[in-house]
Amino acid sequence: MYKLDSAPLSDIQKIQWLQLKKQLLYLQSHSPRYKMLFKKLKLDITAVKTYEDFKKFPVTTKEDLQQYNDDFICIPKEDIIDHVTTSGTLGKPVSMTLNEADLERLTTNELESFKLAGVKKSDVIQITTTLDRRFMAGLAYFLGLRRLGAGIVRTGSGLPQLQWDSIERFKPKYLVAVPSFLLKMVEYAEENNIDFKSSSVKAAICIGEPVRTVDYKLNTLGSRLKELWDIELYSTYASTEMATAFTECKVHKGNHLQPELIYTEILDQEGNHVLPGEIGELVITTLQAETMPLLRYATGDMLTYTDEPCSCGRNTLRLSPVVGRKKQMLKLKGTSLYPQSIIEVLNNFEGIEAFVILARRNDLGTDAVTVKISGDSALKHLDTLSGLFKSKLQVTPEIEVVSLEEIESLRFPKDSRKPQLFRDNR
Repeated sequence: MYKLDSAPLSDIQKIQWLQLKKQLLYLQSHSPRYKMLFKKLKLDITAVKTYEDFKKFPVTTKEDLQQYNDDFICIPKEDIIDHVTTSGTLGKPVSMTLNEADLERLTTNELESFKLAGVKKSDVIQITTTLDRRFMAGLAYFLGLRRLGAGIVRTGSGLPQLQWDSIERFKPKYLVAVPSFLLKMVEYAEENNIDFKSSSVKAAICIGEPVRTVDYKLNTLGSRLKELWDIELYSTYASTEMATAFTECKVHKGNHLQPELIYTEILDQEGNHVLPGEIGELVITTLQAETMPLLRYATGDMLTYTDEPCSCGRNTLRLSPVVGRKKQMLKLKGTSLYPQSIIEVLNNFEGIEAFVILARRNDLGTDAVTVKISGDSALKHLDTLSGLFKSKLQVTPEIEVVSLEEIESLRFPKDSRKPQLFRDNR
């Protein structure tokens, strides 16, 4: 069987370009939104011969999706099978829809993603994320594993006792989980004398939070988890809008692109493609999508990439973990940084039970950041924490010690599907 990801880079680029041209033709024929834009801007899709031609098409923003949502739908509404929404981390959730072909595409994506992480038909995988609440990822994991033929344990989110009971009963080799929840599972196991280090679990496919830095080393969260529970950690990156996941292989040197399903650009502030190793915004075009295909969609995620061949044998482009969200960049006392830098410091500081980061505009119209923390010994170590911020980030945010209940109410706003460690009120 021909594997495109192992083909020479020139072949990969040729196939990608053909898929891209095919998607442009589909948008011209079926998308009310893009058909209007092409006409308004006098863009001729048949004239697209090079990337420079392709760059003339406008970037699609999250605001476009929010404002003109129905205009992005390319099929009769009676052909829509599944309705999902984004998590709404940066504002109002966006609705996305899928037909049968899109569900097949989603299945293929997750099938190949699990293969990247070494999952086999003989393995059992425990999914610790929700399959309801309009959440695409949980459904995608189930569909991909079902196609692979692996054993599936659908525990859903939370409930550490149920997770450990399921591990004892069904002996999964892999967990699909948010890394911070894995820490809660370890904490529960230690408190209840569960011999978690001797369990059947050998690896975790980590979602929703980065476990590596841009140079592919384990970050504070990943290192802490690895130290407590010596299982293999696979990084992933995905979003509802692109209905595609980028996943690490066993080499752990970046998240692999699936070239048949998505076309990527990593752009600077002026809209130019950055060089490998430079940080830019990920802009994607979905390939082989039928219901709501997106053209040059700006994800808002800042990251870098490498196009060097991977020692696993694949020649596909690989993305680094997300450095931060473009709109979440902070300018604190003259220093530019992303919330993830603050999170790294907090994850590396013992004595903090929980935290949340709040950003706002002060009376002078500049950024102000408050870090709310809880923990029995947190109050004793405020000076040490302030010093750590100063040494690591060159600036110190305002720090408040509050109750765990207050932090939890801020981290889990109404209808939120996942904790929000950073709340942007600017």
